[in-house]
Amino acid sequence: MRGKVSLGPWFTSVFRLLAGARRLRGTPFDLFGYAHVRRVERELIAEYRRVIEEVLRFLDPTNHALAVTIAGLPDEVRGYEQTKLDNVTRYRQRLDDLRRELTRSQPVSAP
Repeated sequence: MRGKVSLGPWFTSVFRLLAGARRLRGTPFDLFGYAHVRRVERELIAEYRRVIEEVLRFLDPTNHALAVTIAGLPDEVRGYEQTKLDNVTRYRQRLDDLRRELTRSQPVSAP
């Protein structure tokens, strides 16, 4: 596709409808939220929180660099649709490897 696409003035009402639907985001009425990619994105947020809690249990000066690497892994999940899903698969594989390495050390006891 080359250049801009002319939609005409009638399309302004469609944009207004989409802008108004912004209030529906994150609710059961969010039509775009049912897409597989969006569900995976929401899962990743909860997963990241659990991973960080786990990392904090094992964090000590000897594995600080590994903890930072694990915390930065979500930066690798980029792209749209299938590209993002492929990156999520790679992210989870790498996360599993790094978590195994991290959990070889003993958890730090709480003060």
